[in-house]
Order: sequence, then structure tokens, then C-alpha cells
Amino acid sequence: MVYKARLDGRKDNELRPMEAKVDVVPNADGSAWFKIGNTWAIAAVYGPREIFPRFLANPKKGILRSHYTMMPFSGSGERIRPGTSRRAQEISMVMNESLAPVVDLSAFPNTVVDVFVELPQTDAGTRCAAISAAAMALAHAGIPMKDMVSAVAVGRVDDRIVADLDYREEHIGEFNPESKGAPVADTPVAMLHASKQLTLLQMDGEVSKETLLKSLEMGKDATEKIYQVQVKALKERYASSE
Repeated sequence: MVYKARLDGRKDNELRPMEAKVDVVPNADGSAWFKIGNTWAIAAVYGPREIFPRFLANPKKGILRSHYTMMPFSGSGERIRPGTSRRAQEISMVMNESLAPVVDLSAFPNTVVDVFVELPQTDAGTRCAAISAAAMALAHAGIPMKDMVSAVAVGRVDDRIVADLDYREEHIGEFNPESKGAPVADTPVAMLHASKQLTLLQMDGEVSKETLLKSLEMGKDATEKIYQVQVKALKERYASSE
């Protein structure tokens, strides 16, 4: 093992500092932001509203659409090119698939609920932060939901199983020459709070079955911590309006 301690001093199961707030975009039907370390996602929800073009309408239920964007100077690495990219399209689809299992739009046929997420600052874990922020914004908008979705990246750096990888860990060889060549596996997961059902499981890198199972167990504990931050922000918003 060459990666003997995490570069920022965290324990293996420790997440970066988190903050969350709802009702942050005045003109949206629901909104929230979620910060974890230096990754900051802002989500805004619009709808249910009439869908265009009309041929996309579903007469049985409403449609959920997700849109993900990183601002040009938000990245920890190279400058992000403005406009739609294949990566943004892929993460938009991932967001939608992660949120769809908990959103019930059966009472809103022929409509659409749009979720827009922008990231003004990033340091890894962007899709997970986007999903966590979007789930809060949907709840704030009053969209019927069966559960809350919380997301985090877990995985392996060398022989260590760690939670919430940051940019330096994802690119460990660039920041710690002693760890050059150490294998890294990044596994974003999204889970439901009550059932711990997975709505997202992706992997960048290779791990054994045993390591993957250990990572998922760590992911359960990590998403529970994120859930507590999400719920606290929602409770604070409605407590302040009483």
C-alpha cells in the first residue's frame, strides 16, 4: 500500500464538510443548493407545467426532465467549455434515472417537471451533489415523492476503501508522486433513505466483488449522513415560515 493516508487528512469513511439550503432561486417553484467540500450544486424546479413540444406529453402521468450544467470556470481541472457537451447530457440522464423512482407524477398527466442544476464550483462528486440538490428542490416544490434520494461517490484509492473522493484522490498520481500508478476506482451511488435501494450505481475503474460490496456498505452510511443534512435544510425552511 502506497496511499497510507488521505491527502486532506480525512478518515476513510469521513465526508467533506457539507452545507445545504432550500428556497434559493426566487422565481422557481422549488430550489435548493447543496455543498460538499468545494463542490457546489444549485438546483431549480419548474412545474408541473404544460409540455412543449406537445407530442412528448404522456396522457397517463407527467414527465420528469433533468438538465445538468457546469459553469465555464467551475472545474478543478481544465476550463469547462460552455454549452451542451456529451458529459453534461450523460449526467442529465443519470440524474433523471436516479430521481425518477421516487417522483410520482401520476396526478399531473400531459405536463412536465423540469429540474435544472448548475455547478458554479466543483471538486469531484458533481453528479452526486447534483442529485442531492435536485431531490431537495423537488421536495421544496411540493412534488409528490415516495422517499428522499441522497448520493455520494465511494471507491478505492490504492488499497483503501474511501468515501467521497475529491479531485486530488481521483487524480492521485498528479498530487502525490509516491502514489503514482496506484489504482483508483470511483463509484457514484444514489440511495433511497428508507429502503436503501440503489437508484444509481456507476463505476470508473476496476474493483473486486468483495471491494465493491464493502464500498456499498460505506455508501449506505455516507448517504445517511447526507440525508440528515438534506432533511435539516428542509425543516429549517418550513420552521422559519411558521
